[in-house]
Order: sequence, then structure tokens, then C-alpha cells
Amino acid sequence: MAQIDELLQIVKSADASDLHLVAGSVPMIRIGGLLEKTRHRTLSDQEIRHLIYEILTDKQIRSFESTGDLDLAYGIHGVARFRLNIYSTQSGIAAAIRLIPDQILDLQDLGLPKSIASLAECQSGLVLVTGPTNSGKTTTLASLANHINTNFSKHIISLEDPIEYVHHNKNSLVSQRQIGLHSESFAKALRASLREDPNIILVGEMRDIETISLALTAAEIGLLVMGTLHTCTAAATIDRIIDVFPPEQQQQIRVMLANSLRGIIAQQLVRKAAGGGRIVAYEILLQTQSISSLIREGKSHQIPNAILTGGKQGMKLLDNHLHALVDSGQILAQEAIRVAVDPSRFYDNIERNESDTIEVVH
Repeated sequence: MAQIDELLQIVKSADASDLHLVAGSVPMIRIGGLLEKTRHRTLSDQEIRHLIYEILTDKQIRSFESTGDLDLAYGIHGVARFRLNIYSTQSGIAAAIRLIPDQILDLQDLGLPKSIASLAECQSGLVLVTGPTNSGKTTTLASLANHINTNFSKHIISLEDPIEYVHHNKNSLVSQRQIGLHSESFAKALRASLREDPNIILVGEMRDIETISLALTAAEIGLLVMGTLHTCTAAATIDRIIDVFPPEQQQQIRVMLANSLRGIIAQQLVRKAAGGGRIVAYEILLQTQSISSLIREGKSHQIPNAILTGGKQGMKLLDNHLHALVDSGQILAQEAIRVAVDPSRFYDNIERNESDTIEVVH
């Protein structure tokens, strides 16, 4: 057993989501979104290097030492799988290690509405899951793939860096490819996947212009493409995709996106008001004629209003969902302010709650 396994088992037993190892610091774990120190002693650069290098191949060690960072997945049989990002810092080597849950949860178990399942059932087009780092994008994407795998007979090609959730074939055939191990880049893997007879392509991260361009093309020629972006709202996602391209191509991209986009799930993980843990807050955009027209005409600033009026179709603004979570007591207004697009609307909740606690002395 590798020595690092003892630390990773602590993450599992503490119901933590992440472990952080930094030279000159005690190991820290993230529970319910908050970092906590462990009772472990401070680790040196040499000690962390030994812990990490013990589970790396010679090729991975060479890659890390030449570039300064490395992504990989690591599993402990009978315990869990983990995603590791190893990186160099001023104080020495460091690692951010995330626990990958044993099971792929259903969309409803994640707290997402039924309308999300319809996106996984599209025959073609582009579906995007967006949000900042540590917002659960990979988990949602895996749940969408699992919905297809359970209910339909399809060929799903999943391009990941690294492979986190492992999909077992159910009604579908799932081919998982790790970037850096099975293919050189997302763009090369995506280009190759067009010749591998897929029905659905999952792109773990749409990082660059070539990958985004290939994803749009694949969606236009009849495949269902699902991918992730680091954007916080549906409108920002649309702007991000278009702005990646040079000005002379942007109108063409608007037309392609207007035709192929099926939906956007923009999500945040927020801390629960009581009992610990986190809950997902989401914004949902679904394709309608009005949404497609706004994208085609370059009027993305009007998309929030279109989402607001599309409630009957299953659309929802992030701030409206946050407001509902505050009103139901599931999260505090302070937590909504932390991630809201318009924080000012939540200050009234804080002021009202504070006034309710004032004791009147007669």
C-alpha cells in the first residue's frame, strides 16, 4: 500500500471533498466547502515529494518536473478514486486531491430539475455545463452521461483530463479516453472521435478555439456534444464562446451556436444553512426560437430576460433559484450574496432577519 493511501482514507472517513498538501504546512481537508486543518504534523517538500512520486510512473515524474504541474487519477481498491493536481510552489511541491464519489448520482439526486434530463435525450446539438472551479460540473456531466447509458442504446465517447468517474456499460457503450494518456489533446481526440462512430461526445473541458470549433461542427453534423466551460451564467457562456473567435468569424459562430445550442446548465455549489454540506444552485437556459434569435443577432445581454420569461419551459435564472433557496431556509442570504449575479437583491433578506432579532424593551 502506498503511504499516501493513509491520508486519502482520512478524506474518505471524514466525508471531505478535497485534501491539500503544501510543503511547510499541515495537510488540510475541505468539508462542506470550508478548509480545515488536520491533526497531522507539518510536511516538508521532501516528504510530500516522496508521497506523490510513489504513485507516479517515470513518465509522469518527467512530465511534472519539466512543466511544473500534472493531472492524474488514482484509485484505492475498495476505498475510492481521487483526482490529483500536482503543482510546484515557492515553498516546494504541492497537491490538490479531490475525492470522486463511488456512485454516479441521478440528476434529481443532485438537486437538478427534471427538465435537465431532456437535454441528455436530444439527438444532436450542444449541451454545456458551466460554473467556476469546484462547482460540480464534472459530476453533472457524468450524471447526464449515466442517464443516457441507463436509458438508451448509444455510443458515448468521453474525453477527460483525467478520467474521474468510471462508466460501466449498461444499455450504451461508453469509451473513455484520457487526454495525455490516450490522446495528445482535447482537440485531437475530438477530431479523431468523429471517425469512431459516436452518438454522443463528452468534452471534459472546452479550453481553446480549436476544441470549441470542432464541438460546434460535431453538433451541427448530427452528434450530441456535451461539454464544460468555466463561466458563471448562460449569457456569459454564449459571450465566451463567440469571443474566442476573431471578429471576422464571430457572426458565423453566432449562427452555428444559435442553430446547435440545446441548453446551458450554469451551476454553483453553495453551503447549506444548517447541517453542513452543500447544495447546487443553478441557472438553466433551453433552446427556444427567441433564444436562438438573440444569439444570432448578438443580443446576449437580453438573454436573462428571455430566461425569466421562459419559466414555463423549465428555464430559471441563477439569482431566482438562489432567492428560492434563501426563502425556503436552505441557504443563508450571505451565501447567496457570495455567488449571486446581483448581490443587492439579497441584502433585504439580511436586514429583515436582523430586524427580527431585535428585542423591544418596554
